[in-house]
Amino acid sequence: MTTTPQSAYDAVAGARLRTRTLLTAAVSAGPFFYVSSAVQALTRPGFDIRIHPLSQLATGDLGWVQQVTFVLAGLGAVALAVAHRRLVTAGAGSRIAPILLSTFGAGFVIAGLFTMDPQNGFPIGAPTGSVEMSWHSVVHTAAAAASFLALAGACIALLVRSIRRRQFWISTGNGLVALALLVPVSPTGSSIQIAVTGLIAFTWVSVCALRLRRHTYTDPTGY
Repeated sequence: MTTTPQSAYDAVAGARLRTRTLLTAAVSAGPFFYVSSAVQALTRPGFDIRIHPLSQLATGDLGWVQQVTFVLAGLGAVALAVAHRRLVTAGAGSRIAPILLSTFGAGFVIAGLFTMDPQNGFPIGAPTGSVEMSWHSVVHTAAAAASFLALAGACIALLVRSIRRRQFWISTGNGLVALALLVPVSPTGSSIQIAVTGLIAFTWVSVCALRLRRHTYTDPTGY
């Protein structure tokens, strides 16, 4: 079967449209994660961000809302990884960054599917102190930690890329995000620190997707 110039053009246009759709989903991941988590944190009785990590919202009768939030936000990061692999095919970070981004997104999906234990008085009726971690809480914690570590790795890989391209502001942003993700969690302010880390992580995902989406209209090699 002979491929006509028009059919080849249509195939390329269709591939670009699908890639832009993936990037739109990735851009939306950040705002969706912020808004959903913030609304729940402000409206669910008994939740206190000073005591309870955002993951605690996945417990109780309405816990499914935060579970869906984690899963969809994670899938948004996976969408970024797929689009990145399609568009950035050469240079530093072109191979390792999509793998690490996929790991980050998959970690969030797993963290959404496996929840923490009710504790510290949330949801209402839960034990007032900490409880022994269940197997699903261990899976959740490990997946979340691995996801942030993978994103830090992706930022470092793209930091090297931006340095080689002499992109000062992009290098600075990637470096600061990697540093924020690698800072050890403080026991005295862990829930707030984890929330801020999530905010930084998904802001980076959305900004990265916006930059990459802009280059789908020009030249992705300039990314």
